[in-house]
Amino acid sequence: MNPLLSRLQPYPFERLRQLFAGVAPNPQLRPISLGMGEPKHATPAFIQQAMMDAITRQPSGLAAYPATAGEPALREAFATWLQRRYGLTVNPTTQTLPVNGSREALFALTQTVVNPAAPGSQQARPLVVCPNPFYQIYEGAALLAGADPYFVASDAARNFAVDWDSVPASAWARTQLLFVCSPGNPTGAVMPLSEWKKLFDLSDRHGFVIASDECYSEIYFRDEPPLGGMQAAAQLGRHDFKNLVSLTSLSKRSNVPGMRSGFVAGDASIISQFLLYRTYHGSAMSPVVQAASVVAWGDEVHVIENRAQYRDKFQKVTPIVAEVMPVALPDAGFYLWAQVPADREGRTRSDTEFARELMALYNVTVLPGSFLAREVDGVNPGAQRVRMALVAETSECLEAAQRIAQYVKSFN
Repeated sequence: MNPLLSRLQPYPFERLRQLFAGVAPNPQLRPISLGMGEPKHATPAFIQQAMMDAITRQPSGLAAYPATAGEPALREAFATWLQRRYGLTVNPTTQTLPVNGSREALFALTQTVVNPAAPGSQQARPLVVCPNPFYQIYEGAALLAGADPYFVASDAARNFAVDWDSVPASAWARTQLLFVCSPGNPTGAVMPLSEWKKLFDLSDRHGFVIASDECYSEIYFRDEPPLGGMQAAAQLGRHDFKNLVSLTSLSKRSNVPGMRSGFVAGDASIISQFLLYRTYHGSAMSPVVQAASVVAWGDEVHVIENRAQYRDKFQKVTPIVAEVMPVALPDAGFYLWAQVPADREGRTRSDTEFARELMALYNVTVLPGSFLAREVDGVNPGAQRVRMALVAETSECLEAAQRIAQYVKSFN
């Protein structure tokens, strides 16, 4: 077996299952989960109809093998959306590529970019730099590519901005890939243009690729939408998107996580090599999903309605949680990143103890923040926090928030 598999850590939801082993939830309360970031809003009917129509349409439907590069109409839809959303002009043939959701793309892109046999790698493995806390695919993809992950903590005092200045030059010199996530999971922080400029300058100096994970870009709470990586590059005059690949998805934007549909865009030379890798990997998108994706990327009405639901939900839920726990409305995304408060005697429960007790007493699932981060120099930046995914309907999230408030008040 591949020996690198032994370096993988249990996925957060497997750790959560182990944490809850032996817990008997309060049977008088219906279970409510704020644990998994899986969209629960209704899938728009027109997207479902497009998928059904594609099944019966000939000669495509399900009767032919799809091309890994995707149909021209789909890649045109990507380019049109990038123009509408970010004001970008891209070549749909050379600068975009369909992917089966951002998870698949994040993992596969890492295998494409990382060169474990690069000069100097015999003495020290190449590095893949990522925020801490982080989406766990970043770590797994790095390890299975033969690289070491390098974790960079965010600063709660600066709205969870990642402290890139803490990375020494010696680490940047070994870096082959940098993951950024804006809006961030789990913090919801959005990177400003100044931060992008810093990272582009570092990339130019050291030659590493930047993978910009933007799957939460369409769920935001302020009037101005989040800045995208390619948008930032264009504003800084980097119209060739050198060493930059942005990844996005329909899952959150259009409430279709089961379609596994997204796309990557950016540096044409990287997209070309990524296509080569995925051709051998067998990662072609179903023609049925492609047809539904074209109509989904072409419509903004359902996205505006979806965003309005989240805005209403967060406006109602956040004050209830904020009354008993340190938490604030994020820039974007659908998570509350709340700090576990001390009790009346000044004792602070661990995030795992908090989650376990909340499940046992109030039948509400939240994800311990320490499961989403790694300990560096004795500190886990996710410790003493919990992630709450406000993905269910507003009434269910409100009930969960009220139970959380009751739980915290019980020990305060």
